[in-house]
This record gives sequence, C-alpha cells and structure tokens, in this order.
Amino acid sequence: MNFAQSVLKTRIISILISALVAVGGLVAYQKLGRLAYPDFTIKTALIITPYDGASPLEVEAEVTDKIEQAVQSLGQLDHVTSISQEGMSVVYAEIKPEFDSSQIPQIWDELRRKVNDMAAYLPPGAGPVMVNDDFGDVYGVYFAISGDGFTSRELKDYAKYLKKELLLVDEVAKIDIWGDQTEVIYVEFPRTRLSQLGISPDMIFATLSSQNLITPAGKVKHGPAYIRFSTTGEISGEKAIADLYIAGAQGRLFRLGDIAKVSRGYREPASNRMLFNGQPAIGLGVSTEKGGNVVRMGAAIMERLQELESLKPAGMNIDVINYQASRVTQSLDEFMVNLAEAVAIVILLLLFFMGLRAGLLIGGVLILTISATFVGMFLWDITLQLISLGALVLALGLLVDNAIVVTDVYLIRLARGDDKSTAAETSIRSTMWPLLGATLVAILAFVPVGLNPSASGEFCRSLFYVLAISLGLSWVFALTITPILCIRFLKLPENPGADPYDRPFYRAFRRFLHTCIRQRWVTLAVLAGILVIALIGFSSVPKNFFPESTRNQFFVDYWRAQGTHFDETEKDIRKISGFIEGLTGVEQVTSFVGEGSLRFVLTYDYQSANSSYGQLLVQVNDYKKVGDLLPQIRAYISENFPDSEFKAQRFKEGPPVSYAVEARFRGPDIKALRQVADQAKEMLHTVDRAVNIRDDWRQPVKVLNPIFTETRGRRTGITRAAVSQAFDWNFSGLTVGLYRENDEMIPIVSRPLPEERASVDQFRQIQVFSAALGQYIPVEQVVERLDLSEEQPLVRRRNRMPTITVQCDQAWGQAEELEAIVRPLFESIELPPGASLDWGGESEESAKGQASIKALFPVCLLGMFVLVVCLFNGLRQAAVIFLCIPFSFVGVTLGLMAFRLPFGFMAILGFLGLTGMLVKNAIVLLDQVAEDIRSGKPTYQAVLDASISRLRPVTMAAGTTILGMAPLLFHPFFAAMAATIMGGLLVATGLTLIVVPVLYSIFFKIRTEEMVF
Repeated sequence: MNFAQSVLKTRIISILISALVAVGGLVAYQKLGRLAYPDFTIKTALIITPYDGASPLEVEAEVTDKIEQAVQSLGQLDHVTSISQEGMSVVYAEIKPEFDSSQIPQIWDELRRKVNDMAAYLPPGAGPVMVNDDFGDVYGVYFAISGDGFTSRELKDYAKYLKKELLLVDEVAKIDIWGDQTEVIYVEFPRTRLSQLGISPDMIFATLSSQNLITPAGKVKHGPAYIRFSTTGEISGEKAIADLYIAGAQGRLFRLGDIAKVSRGYREPASNRMLFNGQPAIGLGVSTEKGGNVVRMGAAIMERLQELESLKPAGMNIDVINYQASRVTQSLDEFMVNLAEAVAIVILLLLFFMGLRAGLLIGGVLILTISATFVGMFLWDITLQLISLGALVLALGLLVDNAIVVTDVYLIRLARGDDKSTAAETSIRSTMWPLLGATLVAILAFVPVGLNPSASGEFCRSLFYVLAISLGLSWVFALTITPILCIRFLKLPENPGADPYDRPFYRAFRRFLHTCIRQRWVTLAVLAGILVIALIGFSSVPKNFFPESTRNQFFVDYWRAQGTHFDETEKDIRKISGFIEGLTGVEQVTSFVGEGSLRFVLTYDYQSANSSYGQLLVQVNDYKKVGDLLPQIRAYISENFPDSEFKAQRFKEGPPVSYAVEARFRGPDIKALRQVADQAKEMLHTVDRAVNIRDDWRQPVKVLNPIFTETRGRRTGITRAAVSQAFDWNFSGLTVGLYRENDEMIPIVSRPLPEERASVDQFRQIQVFSAALGQYIPVEQVVERLDLSEEQPLVRRRNRMPTITVQCDQAWGQAEELEAIVRPLFESIELPPGASLDWGGESEESAKGQASIKALFPVCLLGMFVLVVCLFNGLRQAAVIFLCIPFSFVGVTLGLMAFRLPFGFMAILGFLGLTGMLVKNAIVLLDQVAEDIRSGKPTYQAVLDASISRLRPVTMAAGTTILGMAPLLFHPFFAAMAATIMGGLLVATGLTLIVVPVLYSIFFKIRTEEMVF
C-alpha cells in the first residue's frame, strides 16, 4: 500500500489530528510570548575604569590602552572602541556576529578574566574596573515617579519599594532605577578656621573614614552559648557626625559641629537627572525575561500597582514613559487585522476562480496551516512580534500553493472521468514529490536570512523559522487533509470526460503561446530588452537600510559646548521641554540630562555620560504628526540656541544606527585628525540635504594648569599631590569618608563654606597643608601662576587607533543618496601620514547585513539547482527554471517605482522570497510537461498542454500571494518587501508562463508543429 492509499484509508485519523491541531493552534496563540521586536542580542560590553584627576591623554595612555590590549586578546572580538576622557576610560568590546546569544555569557566571563588580570598593571588611583555586559537589556515598561514637594530621596525610597514589590511579578527579569540623585553628607569648614586650628585633611579623613568600618570584635562563651561582641562604631546620621571629635594641633580635641557645618544634601553638580514634563522625576525600568510575554507581564505589573495604590504617598505620581505592552497589543491587533484581511482576500479570490466549495476547502486548509504554525512557534519558542507576524502574512500566498495544486489536479481528474477516490489518489501521487521539491526550494530561498549572523540577520531570523515551519506544514496538509476534504465536499462534474480547457480564454492563450514558441528567438530578444530596461530603471531606485518607525514618540538629542556645567545644560533642556510641551499634539515630554536613558526600546542608541548632553523623549497623540513637529523644534533650537548641536528625528526600525552617514578618520596624530574633521564638516555645510552635522570628539576645552615650583615645594614640604588635594577641596569637595545607611553608602564630603569657595581669580587664597611644617600655607608660595591651555576632552579610538568620526543625517531622501554626494568630497581631502578613511553609518550596517546574504545566496541557489536536477534527473530543466529568475527584476523595479519605495534590507528579503516562488511555479509547470510526455504526448504538444493546464494553479498561486500581501503595503516596515514581491510576482508570473515554454523549446530543440486551435 503506497502513501496515497494510506492517507485515504486513514482519513478518520487525519481528520482527528487536524481537529486537534486547530484547537492546539488556538491554545498556542494565547500562550505565545509577545514582544514589540524579536529577541535580539546587542553583542557589546562596556569596560568602565575611573582614573580620577587624569587628563584624557593620560587616561588613554595609562588605562585605556592596557584595557584595549586585554580586550584584543579575546578571540571572539570583532572590534574594540574606546573613549578616554578626564578621569574616565570607557572601552566597548564588540563580539563577532557569528557568535549567537547562547554563547555570549561565556564570552563575557572570559572577557572579565582577561580584564581583571590586566587590572593589576593599571597605575595607582585607577580603578576599580567594571564590566557591564547587560548593556543591551531592554526595559519594555518604563515609569517616571514624580511629585510636587517630594525630595529626590523620597522619590528614590518609593522607587526602591516598588522595585522590591514588582520583582515578584511573573516574567519580570530585572528592574533598574534611573536618575536618582546621589546623597552626600557635607562637612563645610571655614577656610581660615582649619588653618587656625591646625587640622589637616588627613586628620579629617582618619576621623570620618574609621567610623563605619565593620571589624570583628570576637565572641565570649556565656553558659552554653557564644555571644558576639559588636563595636563597629557606626554613626547614625549627620547629627552623629557633628558630634565627632577631631584632634587639632598639640592634641586638642574639637567637636566637628563646632568648627564645621554638617548637612545632608545631594552631589553637586548632579551626574544625571530625569524631568517629566519639566518636573524632577526618577525612572523605574522593568525588563521582561527572555521569551516572556510582555503583554501579560505589563498587565500583571499594572494590576500590582493598582493593589499598591493605597500605600502610595499622597501627591506622588507614577506616569508611563514607555509601556511596551500596549504598543505590542496595538501592533499585534493591527497585524492580526492584516492577517485576517489577507486570509479573507485569499479565500475570496479562491471562491471567485475555483468555486464556492473548492474555495472554502482551500481556505479551511489555509486556516488549519496557520493554526499548526502557531503550535510550531510555541514548540520552538518563537514569539509573536513584528517579524514573525510579517512572516505569516508573507507566507499566506505560499501556504495555499500546495493545496491549490492538489485540488486542481483532483478537479481535472474528475473532469476527465475518474471517480473521487482515484482522483484523490492521483492528486497525491502525482504531486507529492514535485511539491516537496518546490516547497524545499521556497524554504531554501530564505536560508540566507536564517543563517545570517549579522545584527540585521538576527533581527529578521524569525522570518525564516516561521516560513520554514508554515511551508513544511502546508505540504503535509496539502497531501493529507486536502484530498480527504476534496472527496467529502467537491461534487462530480456535470459533464465528465469533457475537456476543461476547451474555452475561449484557454484557446486564445494557446494560440499566443504557440506564436511565442514559433518565434522563440524574437520572443527571447524582446524579453531580454525589457529586462535590460528594467535593470537600468532599477539603478535609479533609492536604497536604504531599515525604514523609520511608526512609534508615536520621537527624540531630540542636544549638546552644548563640551565642558558645559550640568546646571547650564539642564536650564536649556527645561526651556526646550517647555516649548515642546506647548506644541499641538504633544502628550508628554521626558527629559534625560547628563547621559542617555535606560534602553526602553531595542533600537535605542545610548549616549554615554556627558554634562553637556541632554535628551528629550517626546510623545504625541498620533505618529503622523511627528513630521509636522520636527521642523518646528529644529527651527526653535536653531534660533534660540545657535551654538548648540542637536538631532531631532524619529526612531528607526531594525538594529540601531547612530547617524545615516559616518566617516571615520583614523591616524596616530590627534591634532592632524582634528584638522581633517573640521575640514570635512565645512564641506558638509555646503551640502543642502546634510543636517545634524557634528563630530564625536566635540570641541576642545579649557584647562587651568597650576605651575608648581619644585624648589619651593621641597623647602615647604608640599608635594604636587598636596596641591591637587587643596584645589580639589576648594573647588569640588573632597570625599573623606562614607556613612552607611541601610543598604547604601553615602559619601561624606569636606569642602569650604559656600561664601568662601575660592574663585579662579582668588586661587592665591587657597591654603595647602604642609605635613613637614605641620601647618597651612598659602598656595601661592608653591604655585607660581595658573596657565590656561586647551585639551581634547574626548579621545576616541577604534582598534587602538585614534579615530574621529564626522557624522550627519539626510534632511530628505535616503542615506545612500547623501553618502554618494559626500564620498567624493571627503575622499578629495589630503590625509596626514598614517591616516585613513573608513565609512560607517547606514552603509556599513547595511553592508554587514547584506554580506552574509550575498555569501549564502549563491550556496542556496546551488542547493536549489541541485534539488531541481534531482527532481527532473536532468540539467536542462534546471537551467530553464533558473534562467527565469532575472526576469523578476522587471516586476521588482516596477513595483518599487510605482509605490515610490526604496530597495532596503526588507526588500532584499522580499526578493529572496520572490526567487523561491518563481522557482516553485516553474517546477510545477515543468513537472506537468514531464508527466504529459510520460503519458505519450508529443513533446511540443506536452509543452503547450502543460502550460495551459498549469495556467490556473500558477496564476491562482501568484494572485493569492499578490493580493494577500496587499495589506502590508500600508505598513511602513514591510511596504518595500510587499511591493517587491507583488510587483515581481505579478510581472514574473506572466513572463514565466511564456519564458519557461520558450526556453524549454530552445534547450530541448523542439520543432513546432502545425496545431489546430
């Protein structure tokens, strides 16, 4: 008993399994994880090393270079970049794309070992070294906690309470707090008082630093038990600190509160701050566990917050900055509508062309296949998100292909007089292997996506998995449940034995095809001419990477001159926020001052700590209004803050890219690189469409250099370190101890009283303690003068070479068009010795994403070719099929130009799918030719008859795919992919029905015979 007979004899089992699959699909759909974007690993770790007091060049030479050496010894490293700035080294380690997310934790462990080994060789004062490997965590639920009259401490305490409670919610991975202000105990001395009393900084440090040390005091046996001694000497607050006694000159003791002002406050200046609609706030970010359901987690968090509402302090507000659950729900709802529309379109088309019963039958098989796909996604832990849902819509047309072919063969066999069982058995037996080959070919077309190790490939990988699962299942259901349903629901024809193709349309197509084959070389020449014209036209289609997002949020990055005081930057951000809040359509504005926020969306581009930086996240009531708001904001900032740098733009879909166009100038000479970058920026200002022009080294900053006199220093016993300490104490404050309060360590900072803090002009009044003389002396005795100079505030390196990046975005058009204008300008710059120019931005990321596809696609084509050769046991059939692929460019060009869409990464994925569809259709056609030849028909007769008999299933399959993709034309992310497939398939299907017979007649040297039509 063969496979076809087995299927028909076990029809009850097939129906039962199908019913279970349908129910299982509904259950799986409810349980599938839901995310806005697919799980995507940012393969970057940050190594942060403080080096207080060091200049950027000192940090670069003494710390950054050593850390980079350790990082470069990592075999999995792709490249290393770094930022050396005053007192801080930040090194970014980027792992090669071929390492997947499961390998990353082990790589980070190895990185930590190498960095920790190198830490022993860092200079004194550098460290501790911190490795941040959760840089890519996404906080899908993000709150702003604020309230009039509440201190930052009160906001933080409530945020910590919420963190403790919400960590217990199911599917919560971690919770972080952003923007909390560092509390400090200030001990402020009158400057002259310390000098009079002879109290040195070391005495203050010794007194305060020893108070909260936890030291063992032993145990004593008391009866049958041990009792522990506790003599830690902890201090319990600023009042207790004021009651401490400090030894002065000649051993006299002074109560600290009598000689200094002890108060509690916040670190000045702040390192970062959040503002929600202009009001100080603290951020609370919640991330979902891997593969979790952000919708379910978000609902649980909201429910828990509601339960805790009665415990919330009156007047305190919890506002939503980002609630991914609602965005995911909205996105899924929209996509499910698109999916339902596509299914309805496909079924209506089937009803129109194949009749009510056949249409409903194939539509039922389609819905069953989708249900089974949900089960497969659940088993393989594939979440519902932008890419996987798009894959389902993309697969719709492909999913009905197999069922259409089987049903069509069944109907034809009935029309020719077979009984139902024989027709069903024939439909299984004759289509099983060709459809399997065609399905595998369609899956192979998407293998470059599934195996693409780049960031773009990982972002889109679920597209391949969903398509592979759904297409494989469509083949199974086409050969099992479809014939059974055909027997049950499709009626016998009224005139069995009649020729189903003896109709005017088929006769006309037969005559047309006969003419094309007779004039085969003319036909081929005309088609080749059309292809050449299309390729020429394709060169004018704009290119891009990923499209812009449809989020109802956008952001404004703002930079003042490098070195600007934090408070001045905050003032500007408040003014800009106030202006934006007053614009029509704006719902809220969240500001982040001092550094970038928690990563609340996968494509967020974090900016490192910088007192001159601020960012505003703007939410509007309709994303379509963003285009109107951006010009108003740009005009306002340009007019009111002319010396600033800013970037106002939408979010992007896909992997993050900082700027559309980036040119990296690399070389050993920092000054020469700065000059080259300035020249490049001047060139950009002459390009109309270039906006957001800047470089990532920022402006040079002023530095005051105290000129220390060595001879005077030796005579007075004062060292450079003592002078540095005196300047630090007078201008910034000196951390002299820590106060432990619950789980926090609060710094104790010593500094002069506010009215006595010396200005730059009064630096000579600064007192510096001489340990040798045991007294304070004026700093002017050892510091001759203050010299003013400039230094580079940020030194960025790439693979241990200084690298300055000139950046810009396009005001209109595509990034590729802007780069085409900029490239010749930059390449005309005469570079200094040892310098080079590399290109980054969208072109680099796009090239990375396409590189693997370009490398894998020929291999997949070869696999398809071998598969087709095995199907037909011949090379010529495979050659005929694959020579049809180039003609798809005719439709691709027309589709993209008609809808005015660029050819980007998603369009490339569409072209891959289009290739599989065309090969699949051609296989079905040539298989029918081979079947007819085996039945005894003359070769030419077989070519014509097969082309006629396959006309309906091929055009039906193409039509369902084209119309099924129509809803995606209105989705910005998938529009280019949809246009590529729709245009390509529309034109290429028509051409395939002509090109395949024509090429077949050429390769097999078929002689035309006079036919009677």
